[in-house]
Amino acid sequence: MKSDVSLDFQFKSSIEQVWSALTDSDTLAKWIWKNDFKPVVGHKFQFRAEPNEWWDGIVDCEVLEVDEPHILSYTWASAGESTTVTWTLKKGSDGTSHLHFDQTGFSEETKARQGAIEGAKYSWMQMGDQLEKVLAEL
Repeated sequence: MKSDVSLDFQFKSSIEQVWSALTDSDTLAKWIWKNDFKPVVGHKFQFRAEPNEWWDGIVDCEVLEVDEPHILSYTWASAGESTTVTWTLKKGSDGTSHLHFDQTGFSEETKARQGAIEGAKYSWMQMGDQLEKVLAEL
Protein backbone atom coordinates (compact mmCIF):
# COMPACT_ATOMS: atom_id res chain seq x y z
CA MET A 1 0.00 0.00 0.00
CA LYS A 2 1.35 3.39 -0.97
CA SER A 3 1.78 5.79 1.92
CA ASP A 4 -0.43 8.85 1.98
CA VAL A 5 2.18 10.69 4.05
CA SER A 6 5.83 9.64 3.92
CA LEU A 7 8.63 11.56 5.63
CA ASP A 8 12.28 10.98 6.49
CA PHE A 9 14.16 12.44 9.42
CA GLN A 10 17.80 12.17 10.40
CA PHE A 11 19.04 12.74 13.94
CA LYS A 12 22.47 12.91 15.52
CA SER A 13 21.06 11.05 18.53
CA SER A 14 21.59 7.33 19.03
CA ILE A 15 19.01 4.85 17.78
CA GLU A 16 18.26 3.99 21.42
CA GLN A 17 17.50 7.65 22.25
CA VAL A 18 15.21 8.00 19.24
CA TRP A 19 13.44 4.74 20.09
CA SER A 20 12.90 6.00 23.63
CA ALA A 21 11.44 9.26 22.28
CA LEU A 22 9.00 7.19 20.20
CA THR A 23 7.98 4.84 23.00
CA ASP A 24 8.24 6.68 26.32
CA SER A 25 4.91 8.30 27.20
CA ASP A 26 6.44 11.31 28.97
CA THR A 27 8.86 12.00 26.11
CA LEU A 28 6.10 11.55 23.50
CA ALA A 29 4.10 14.20 25.33
CA LYS A 30 6.92 16.68 24.72
CA TRP A 31 6.80 16.40 20.93
CA ILE A 32 3.34 15.06 20.04
CA TRP A 33 0.66 15.36 22.76
CA LYS A 34 -0.28 14.05 26.20
CA ASN A 35 -0.91 10.32 26.01
CA ASP A 36 -1.17 7.00 27.83
CA PHE A 37 1.02 5.09 25.37
CA LYS A 38 2.73 1.79 26.21
CA PRO A 39 4.87 -0.09 23.66
CA VAL A 40 2.78 -3.26 23.92
CA VAL A 41 1.00 -4.81 20.94
CA GLY A 42 -2.77 -4.51 21.45
CA HIS A 43 -2.50 -1.62 23.94
CA LYS A 44 -5.20 0.98 23.28
CA PHE A 45 -4.24 4.54 24.07
CA GLN A 46 -5.08 8.15 23.30
CA PHE A 47 -3.21 11.26 22.31
CA ARG A 48 -4.93 14.30 23.81
CA ALA A 49 -4.46 17.81 22.44
CA GLU A 50 -6.27 21.07 23.09
CA PRO A 51 -9.76 20.77 21.56
CA ASN A 52 -11.05 23.47 19.26
CA GLU A 53 -14.30 24.26 17.49
CA TRP A 54 -13.53 21.74 14.70
CA TRP A 55 -11.94 18.91 16.70
CA ASP A 56 -12.33 17.31 20.13
CA GLY A 57 -8.54 17.00 20.54
CA ILE A 58 -8.58 13.19 20.92
CA VAL A 59 -6.80 10.61 18.78
CA ASP A 60 -7.69 6.98 19.56
CA CYS A 61 -4.87 4.53 18.86
CA GLU A 62 -3.94 0.88 19.20
CA VAL A 63 -0.41 -0.51 19.04
CA LEU A 64 -0.05 -2.87 16.07
CA GLU A 65 3.67 -3.70 16.01
CA VAL A 66 6.68 -3.23 18.28
CA ASP A 67 10.07 -4.42 17.04
CA GLU A 68 12.56 -2.60 19.28
CA PRO A 69 14.42 -0.52 18.18
CA HIS A 70 13.37 -0.71 14.53
CA ILE A 71 9.60 -0.62 13.94
CA LEU A 72 6.69 0.91 15.81
CA SER A 73 3.20 0.96 14.30
CA TYR A 74 -0.20 2.00 15.63
CA THR A 75 -3.62 3.02 14.44
CA TRP A 76 -4.50 6.74 14.43
CA ALA A 77 -8.24 7.43 14.55
CA SER A 78 -9.63 10.92 14.84
CA ALA A 79 -12.36 13.10 13.37
CA GLY A 80 -13.91 10.16 11.53
CA GLU A 81 -10.65 9.14 9.83
CA SER A 82 -8.72 5.98 10.70
CA THR A 83 -5.15 5.53 9.48
CA THR A 84 -2.02 3.61 10.40
CA VAL A 85 1.19 5.29 11.54
CA THR A 86 4.47 3.41 11.14
CA TRP A 87 7.88 4.54 12.35
CA THR A 88 10.92 2.71 10.95
CA LEU A 89 14.27 3.41 12.58
CA LYS A 90 17.71 2.55 11.16
CA LYS A 91 21.19 3.26 12.44
CA GLY A 92 23.36 5.11 9.94
CA SER A 93 26.96 4.07 9.27
CA ASP A 94 28.03 7.47 10.62
CA GLY A 95 26.26 6.91 13.95
CA THR A 96 23.22 8.99 13.06
CA SER A 97 19.69 7.66 13.31
CA HIS A 98 17.41 7.56 10.27
CA LEU A 99 13.70 7.70 11.07
CA HIS A 100 11.14 7.00 8.35
CA PHE A 101 7.48 7.88 8.91
CA ASP A 102 4.49 6.53 6.99
CA GLN A 103 0.80 7.25 7.47
CA THR A 104 -1.49 5.07 5.36
CA GLY A 105 -5.18 4.40 4.97
CA PHE A 106 -6.75 7.80 4.48
CA SER A 107 -10.24 7.39 3.04
CA GLU A 108 -10.94 8.04 -0.62
CA GLU A 109 -12.99 11.04 0.45
CA THR A 110 -9.99 12.49 2.28
CA LYS A 111 -7.68 11.70 -0.63
CA ALA A 112 -10.06 13.68 -2.86
CA ARG A 113 -9.49 16.60 -0.50
CA GLN A 114 -5.71 16.70 -0.87
CA GLY A 115 -5.55 19.55 1.60
CA ALA A 116 -6.27 17.18 4.50
CA ILE A 117 -3.29 15.00 3.60
CA GLU A 118 -1.08 18.03 3.06
CA GLY A 119 -2.22 19.27 6.48
CA ALA A 120 -1.26 15.95 8.05
CA LYS A 121 2.13 16.07 6.33
CA TYR A 122 2.72 19.61 7.57
CA SER A 123 1.74 18.63 11.14
CA TRP A 124 4.07 15.61 11.15
CA MET A 125 6.92 17.76 9.81
CA GLN A 126 6.35 20.19 12.69
CA MET A 127 6.31 17.29 15.16
CA GLY A 128 9.55 15.98 13.63
CA ASP A 129 11.15 19.38 14.22
CA GLN A 130 9.93 19.27 17.81
CA LEU A 131 11.31 15.72 18.19
CA GLU A 132 14.73 16.97 17.10
CA LYS A 133 14.61 19.62 19.86
CA VAL A 134 13.54 17.04 22.44
CA LEU A 135 16.36 14.69 21.39
CA ALA A 136 18.88 17.52 21.74
CA GLU A 137 17.84 17.87 25.39
CA LEU A 138 18.33 14.17 26.23
